[in-house]
Amino acid sequence: MAVTHDDLAPSRRGMDLRSRTGAVLMIISVVFGLICFIFSLIAEATRSQVNWASTTNGDAEKHECTYSSSGKTPLFCACGAFGALAIAMIVEHTYMLIAVSKSTDLVTWEPESNSAKNLTWQAAFFFFTTWICFAVGEILLLVGISVESGHLKNWSSSRPNCLVLKQGLFLAAGVFGLTTILLASGLYITILRVQKLLLEEEIVRRQALEAAMLYASPPRSPGHRLETLRNESPVIRQHNEHDLSLYISAFSKNLNLNSV
Repeated sequence: MAVTHDDLAPSRRGMDLRSRTGAVLMIISVVFGLICFIFSLIAEATRSQVNWASTTNGDAEKHECTYSSSGKTPLFCACGAFGALAIAMIVEHTYMLIAVSKSTDLVTWEPESNSAKNLTWQAAFFFFTTWICFAVGEILLLVGISVESGHLKNWSSSRPNCLVLKQGLFLAAGVFGLTTILLASGLYITILRVQKLLLEEEIVRRQALEAAMLYASPPRSPGHRLETLRNESPVIRQHNEHDLSLYISAFSKNLNLNSV
């Protein structure tokens, strides 16, 4: 099999995940994840609560409830957490998707060693758990937004039924959002390890091809050198790569055989 220059040339990798752009985008995603968690904590601390009151009308006792607040603050914080988590997820996964799709090595990579297979399973684990936590966190935030937006008007009026959120719902949404960002960062680090492994394999392959080309090349012919002797015309002398001692030893062996 002939080895060409294309085999020795490094393959095109498209967008490099190790670039400064990738690091900056990952930091931005982590910052938005922290913003989501902070907004969720504020929403949990300011969520609407219910105050019950009993009124007696003759022999009948009537129970009515009122909200403690209009719910604008937790609604605003829940919307901010929802948007921050969505932005973090879109930025991080969009960049990784574009970088991986433009890298021919990552798309056509077939793991063979145990370490490569472990990295593949880790990447699959991080990918699926990231999307699961993201979906759960966003659903919880949507539930909180829908409940808090239901009593923006006439929140202080008495009513027979009041719908409120259970304690810890916004906190759980924030935890799921923060977990999403941490798992996405783990996915990014795993892909970086895969890219490093591919680079090491490529270096080994190039060294093997260079060694194959070196040993498969034909031997060079003896060289000639033009020398000028003193007071004489130029003389062309042939120089072999073998040492003169080899010829002397071979000649002496031949003499010994003839004498015998």
